[in-house]
Amino acid sequence: MGAFRFKRFTISNDRAALKLGTDAILLGAAMSLSGKANPRVLDIGTGTGVIALMAAQRCPGARVEAIDIDPPSAQEAADNFAASPWADRLEAKNVALEDFKPGCSYDHIFSNPPYYEDSLRNPDGREATARHTVEMSWRDIAAFAAGHLGAGGHLSLILPAACERELRRGAASFGLYPFRTVRVRTTGKKPPGRLIMEFRLERGTEMEEELVLQDGPARTAQYTELTKDFYL
Repeated sequence: MGAFRFKRFTISNDRAALKLGTDAILLGAAMSLSGKANPRVLDIGTGTGVIALMAAQRCPGARVEAIDIDPPSAQEAADNFAASPWADRLEAKNVALEDFKPGCSYDHIFSNPPYYEDSLRNPDGREATARHTVEMSWRDIAAFAAGHLGAGGHLSLILPAACERELRRGAASFGLYPFRTVRVRTTGKKPPGRLIMEFRLERGTEMEEELVLQDGPARTAQYTELTKDFYL
């Protein structure tokens, strides 16, 4: 798949089980950042590491850890981190979420998690793990976040819009409550296909937003503005 150049970093996209895609770019550009000066940040299921790199670019003081169960993915993320301007603030680890025992709490946890459950699994075992809830699901991520978010910390996820009801109920069962929802439409005429949802451990007012990606063959002004610091 080669390399993808962004304004301030380049992504090697050859070895990761889950290749670079629009969902990752959306989450990296649209997710809320921690308001702390030097937040501790965790990317679960990092793949190529693109969302972690976007977080490092957007938040100059952030210390970003990234984990992935797939060894080639973790190594590719590590190589992408090392080649970036923020190599000293990024760390990739090859570890399953269930085996990850951090020695700290986090101000922000984010993930572009596997979400296929009942659909036909990809015969490629690595890609099945990356795309399907074989080894990890958003429920596992929510359970981990509930136990490892610090005071005022938050969790950011991107999932199919059809998951919303189940996601809200499941997150609430772990004591996580939405404070921001972004409904993503490919075009203005199509229903939302993706959902960016952000959760905290405290109940509060929820912000509702909508993002439209395409106007005919071109990106909308809204999407262009959102990604202007990343896309060439």
